Amino acid sequence: MIRLALRMYHIPEDIQGMLDDYFSGFRVRFSNTTNWINIEVGIAIGCTISPILFVMAMEVILQAAEGSAGPANLGGGCSMPPLKAFMDDATIICSKEDETRWMLARLDTLMAWSRMKLKPKKSRSLSIRKGKIEEAVVSTVAERQISTISQESVKRHGRLYDSSMKDTRRGFKTVQFASEGLLAINKCGIQGKFKVWCLQFMLIPKLL
Repeated sequence: MIRLALRMYHIPEDIQGMLDDYFSGFRVRFSNTTNWINIEVGIAIGCTISPILFVMAMEVILQAAEGSAGPANLGGGCSMPPLKAFMDDATIICSKEDETRWMLARLDTLMAWSRMKLKPKKSRSLSIRKGKIEEAVVSTVAERQISTISQESVKRHGRLYDSSMKDTRRGFKTVQFASEGLLAINKCGIQGKFKVWCLQFMLIPKLL
């Protein structure tokens, strides 16, 4: 998969050879109690090139799957690509139920081909018809049903999505979380300047 991505993005052959040599020597063992084991799955901690290669490989998969559906019609002459992703999180947006099923099936096939797996437990589905949530629509992936946000809410990029489709509850929870965080920072025994650091770099990023 990595070799395919490197060729698609026209990476020079000498760089490709260097990466082949680099990854062919990934081995690990636990103390002296086990034999050396080749690492074939996952991203090595501290490896700066692995996340970049992962994004490139995911982009190849997403481009191959995107042709399964046309742009999502948002009304008013506005449209949106049917597939959006950030690292290993992907969002499918389709105007038709059939297109959603085709996209899921295509992604499932491509993931299996690349020796990766989709996780239905971490996925959620939402179907809106005429401005109302349609509970009868069932989506499946990897031969397992995807829960709807009415059954299980989901948090993505700091925002909670549930069946209410409103941000009112989020406002109350944000205020509550901020109050609890400020109280915890105030009660800790560190110096004032370190409390400010906790506020700026620990609490505020979680509120955004």
